[in-house]
Amino acid sequence: MPKTDSSKTRGTTLVNDDLDEAFLRPASASRPRSDRDAAVDRIAAKAVDSVGDTGRPSPGDDQPFLRTRRRPPVRQGFLPAWARTRWGRIVLLLASLAVAGGAVWTVLATRNFLENDPRFRIDTAASIQTVGNSQLTRDDLLSVFGADIGRNIFFIPLATRRAELERIPWVEHATVMRILPNQLRVAVRERTPIAFARVGDQVKLVDAAGVILDMPPAMIASRHFSFPVVTGINPSDPLSVRTPRMRLYQRFIADLDSEGQKISSDLSEIDLSDPEDVRASLPAGATDMLLHFGDEKFLARYRTYQSHLAEWQQQYPHLASVDLRYDTQVVLKMADGHTADTDPAPTAQPAGAAAMPAPQPVPSAKARKHPAPVRKHTAVAHSGAAG
Repeated sequence: MPKTDSSKTRGTTLVNDDLDEAFLRPASASRPRSDRDAAVDRIAAKAVDSVGDTGRPSPGDDQPFLRTRRRPPVRQGFLPAWARTRWGRIVLLLASLAVAGGAVWTVLATRNFLENDPRFRIDTAASIQTVGNSQLTRDDLLSVFGADIGRNIFFIPLATRRAELERIPWVEHATVMRILPNQLRVAVRERTPIAFARVGDQVKLVDAAGVILDMPPAMIASRHFSFPVVTGINPSDPLSVRTPRMRLYQRFIADLDSEGQKISSDLSEIDLSDPEDVRASLPAGATDMLLHFGDEKFLARYRTYQSHLAEWQQQYPHLASVDLRYDTQVVLKMADGHTADTDPAPTAQPAGAAAMPAPQPVPSAKARKHPAPVRKHTAVAHSGAAG
């Protein structure tokens, strides 16, 4: 039975489930409304009136609030309705196969056209452009592409040709590209020589990485290169050995020329065999003087040699080499193999002292660690190419 609360506060009215279903179920159009239906409507209206945000009915609200149920949206496929039938699926499958076959045929036809059409064939060497070569001739670069004359441009392996170009000693970097319909463009960046390298009885060029560069003597003379001659850069040594030695050479030259006097232009030969001792030959009268610079303070040590050279030559007429690696003393070596130690700033000697043999102090620990080479110095003639 329905229960109602007739208190003055108008509490919540409870109805049973049958009345709720009767209220929510729409009335049948074919059955006339009875008194029982009207009573159910009134009870339902009271129940709705008693529900609100504050628990009290809103004055003047005559219409009940009915909450409707939302239907979930029905998702429809992207295919049209006819494609969901049996014959529609068959037609759709056949159309897909036709499109895929047409695409494959188009690709094959395009590839056959590009591969066999004579307009994409490199007929002569004139179809190959060369850019960036100054030391190398055009024929030097075209020798790499000899097998590509008459070949289709799309069959030329660009990466392989680039690697072959960079195996030429003069080529530091190369780029090869296709220019449609039938041309190639070859751009190279050549190496820059910074010194002459004595290799056996020949003098060649060498760049900053220690790469030996061949050039005919006549071409070297026409280029008017002016570099010192370096030794210790052997083609048999790996680049991991030659490159650090050439970096030491560049640091040595830059330090000597740091004050703008171009001292390096007076050097005849530089020996880089020992990375801890740069040895250089400089003209000193009728012969060359061999100087040991070590691996630092090149300009300061050269200044020491320059300021005392006249005094040393007067005291030691057969002076052949000067070891400047030590801060507290200078080791002088004669042409006959004898050595003498002297202070970098010697004091004046009394009269008659020049006839006495030079004192032989005990070498310091550092001097004993790096003794001067015991050999007769052979003067190195100034290379005509270096001039």
